[in-house]
Amino acid sequence: MKKWKWRQDRPHGWYRGNRQRPSSDEQWHEYKDAGPSHRASQREHENQSASASSTPASSSSKSSSGVPELPGFYFDPEKNRYFRLLPGHNNCNPLTREQLQGKERENQRHKRLAEDEFAKAPRTGLNTSLLLQKRHLGLLPENSYCRLVHEVKVSGMRRHKLEIQSTDNSNPNTDNFRIIVGDSVCERVFTVNDVSHGGCKYGIMNFSSGSQGSLSVEMCDNLYFTNRKVNSICWASVNYPDSHVLLCLVGAADTPGCVSLLPASLFSNSNPDQPGMLCSFKISTAWSCAWCLNPQFDKTFSTGLTRRVIIKDAETGRTQTYGIGTDVLAQHFALRVPVLFNGCRSGEIFSIDLRQRGRRDHSWKANRFHHESAITSIRVLQDENYLLAADMLGQIKMWDVRVTKPVLEYKGHYNEHAYLPIHVNEHEGLLFAVGQDCYTRLWSLKDGHLLRTIPSPHPAANDMIPSVVFSSNLGGSRGLPGLLMAVKHDLYYFPYNTDYQEGGGAIALNQTP
Repeated sequence: MKKWKWRQDRPHGWYRGNRQRPSSDEQWHEYKDAGPSHRASQREHENQSASASSTPASSSSKSSSGVPELPGFYFDPEKNRYFRLLPGHNNCNPLTREQLQGKERENQRHKRLAEDEFAKAPRTGLNTSLLLQKRHLGLLPENSYCRLVHEVKVSGMRRHKLEIQSTDNSNPNTDNFRIIVGDSVCERVFTVNDVSHGGCKYGIMNFSSGSQGSLSVEMCDNLYFTNRKVNSICWASVNYPDSHVLLCLVGAADTPGCVSLLPASLFSNSNPDQPGMLCSFKISTAWSCAWCLNPQFDKTFSTGLTRRVIIKDAETGRTQTYGIGTDVLAQHFALRVPVLFNGCRSGEIFSIDLRQRGRRDHSWKANRFHHESAITSIRVLQDENYLLAADMLGQIKMWDVRVTKPVLEYKGHYNEHAYLPIHVNEHEGLLFAVGQDCYTRLWSLKDGHLLRTIPSPHPAANDMIPSVVFSSNLGGSRGLPGLLMAVKHDLYYFPYNTDYQEGGGAIALNQTP
């Protein structure tokens, strides 16, 4: 009794977790308002609060302040009482902290979706006319003007649902999208869908833009099914630009893994002559693949395997194998010089010069630098002195290859263990990435400023992470600028040019409720 009496006699709101800390007043109030139910990890909180546009960090933003936290209990501010937290899920009605945080994240997602229904400028008074006026008066530098114009356009991107046309309208698509990859002009998008009975199916969607500003999508009829998992995809230019698709398939049961080079015409609705597979070879596990567009080696592709890198000529079959001490999870070729950049599970990034492929020692391993975690994606920029790399800690960095040092970091991306790609559109100066929390984030490529955070239209789950494609010309050279998002069995379009959306007013799409 004395112990509880002493606790009551203490000053109101004082408890062990509420001592003064050497932090700013803003940080103090943020912690105090979070209340006792705040148990999100420090790293997740820092990532998600990197910008005002990022995801709300924790489930406890609505908890009342000054309420003591009791170990093993959760305080519900609405009911004004404590509830016991159960350590496992063996109770008929378990109440766990993970469930509470998941419920709050879902509430925040609905709130963000409601806010995204209305296009608005990111800041009061920020619009293209005002920015152009300041630019003409010399009050705004060129770099700042470009970034702010992109920010205005990105903030006005609204969600529209696309209806996928097919000759078999009686059999609508009910299989979840897992990967979508657009070709160089975004007239075609290669898709991989999970099927309910196991395995996956893959095919090509054709995009076209109408004269009235509409965007139509047609799914090819020639879908292919496999019981193997597709790990990586890239378009390949064998006979002409984007004539083939390169697939890395993981083995399943008695079926070995393989790397396949398929003609894109194989999926055409109008081509009765379906050519056979150009190239296929068995491998244990392929994590990544890349196609070389350098004129010296324009028929060459690479695959990143477990402790190996294979570089192969698709015409002659000549193969070069490099032994690596770790798994190669990401690959990308430079264009001006035939150099392949590789990202590893160990966090190492290194390059291989194809002109020196005959060396037997490890001198072919150049430009070595490291991340703190496994590399999930690599993109070489048009200025090939720089590349972007993302890892499983949610870090996205721009590296200067000449000095092997990071020059810029893009804050806010969330990843713990997933194999997630990044996407770059240098024409618009934008960087895109979908986090493990299922939020799509857009950054300014030049200065790393987070421009927009887009919530998923469906509840977040590890098997429901959206896959995105961005292009300045969706549907071809005269197509529409915008973002494609595939999640669950739905396809969404976010128009990038808000001036077109407001002035054209003829987007033949069905807006989601």
